[in-house]
Amino acid sequence: MRIKLNIWRQKNAKSKGKFVTYNLNNVSPEMSFFEMLDALNQKLIIEGDEPVAFESDCREGICGSCGLYINGRPNGPESKVATCQLHMRAFKDGETITVEPWRAKSFPVIKDLIVNRDALDEIMNAGGFVSVDTGKAAEANSILIKKENTDEAFNAAICIGCGACVAACKNSSAMLFVAAKVSQLALLPQGRVEAAKRAKNMVAKMDELGFGSCTNTGACEAECPKNISILNIARLNREFLCASLSEEA
Repeated sequence: MRIKLNIWRQKNAKSKGKFVTYNLNNVSPEMSFFEMLDALNQKLIIEGDEPVAFESDCREGICGSCGLYINGRPNGPESKVATCQLHMRAFKDGETITVEPWRAKSFPVIKDLIVNRDALDEIMNAGGFVSVDTGKAAEANSILIKKENTDEAFNAAICIGCGACVAACKNSSAMLFVAAKVSQLALLPQGRVEAAKRAKNMVAKMDELGFGSCTNTGACEAECPKNISILNIARLNREFLCASLSEEA
């Protein structure tokens, strides 16, 4: 395959970035998107140019560090995959591919395609801890939990914190991320002790960090690589409202 790449290049957060065009030949359809970028960087280094900075770690769709905006969509043209799981067979021979970092006020560009996603960690830290008993492990069946609750909790817990929901949202809202993190504990008895404080603190931190409001367009769910449901946002709203009312009572 032959492809043309329009890649966002930006030296640092204070520099003005721009798109730079590169041509790459002999691209295998079986390459992952990052293997293709590795090949591009090898070519640039041989030619004496600076390689394109991008972030990845596990390359298995687990760590959430790899997100890129590709041809106008978070993580590219395929659904329910992280960027590292995208393969070049999703593109046509001779196609032009535009690659950008996440575009959100709360995700400032560090360099080229790498953004600072510390804001998501700050929201998690604001959620605090979960109270647990110390000492001998409890009997496995001592706390009975409905299967539908454990299934929903697990489906929320698989959020990898990649930020695709923020990038997809026209308001750069982090509601789906916060909702998933609140839901995974709100559905289980172990998470109920600090439930009210958790919901209020995480929402407050999200607002403080400059994320936008949710207008229920559903773009976050559509572009989430882990298919996190927007039903979790309804649960977050319920948790937040109950916490606010109980504080006023």
